[in-house]
Amino acid sequence: MRVTGGKYKGYNIKCPPGEIRPTMDMVRESLFSIIDSELQGGTFLDLFGGSGIMSIEAVSRGAAKAVLIEKDKLKIPVILENLSICSEKSIFCHFISAELYLKRAKDSFDIIYCDPPFNYNHHIDLLKTFAEGKILNPGGLVLMHHPKEKPLPEILGKLKKIDTKKYGRSILDFYQG
Repeated sequence: MRVTGGKYKGYNIKCPPGEIRPTMDMVRESLFSIIDSELQGGTFLDLFGGSGIMSIEAVSRGAAKAVLIEKDKLKIPVILENLSICSEKSIFCHFISAELYLKRAKDSFDIIYCDPPFNYNHHIDLLKTFAEGKILNPGGLVLMHHPKEKPLPEILGKLKKIDTKKYGRSILDFYQG
């Protein structure tokens, strides 16, 4: 994997051991070109952080701060190695489950990116948490990556689906709060 844009463009990122389905370069390029203006100087939450590539891309392309959440402790060494390419200290890691982080979180974010494992069954619960809580800044974006076999609602509380991109059997839904 490689960083596709911004000041770290071209850097190679290692893939950690364990269950992982890294977001393809093409999907990352498309996603970040869509959210570019919201990202500039904003805050980015990367739930289910995997290798850290999404947080690195976010900071590389202009986010002021990214928070990476990953529960698989076996991924820690590779994630930390990957993050070492960033000269500034603007990516913060929490090695706990996404659900536990969301219960404890004090911060709020302009963009929340969720790319859980395809066998994950709590997409709607996550959306409810974002819609009902204070984790998403007013007007903020939630980007939910999920299999096409698990369609998500158009509206959930204060969240409204504003765009959908299809990549093979993957769907990337854009919600605005």
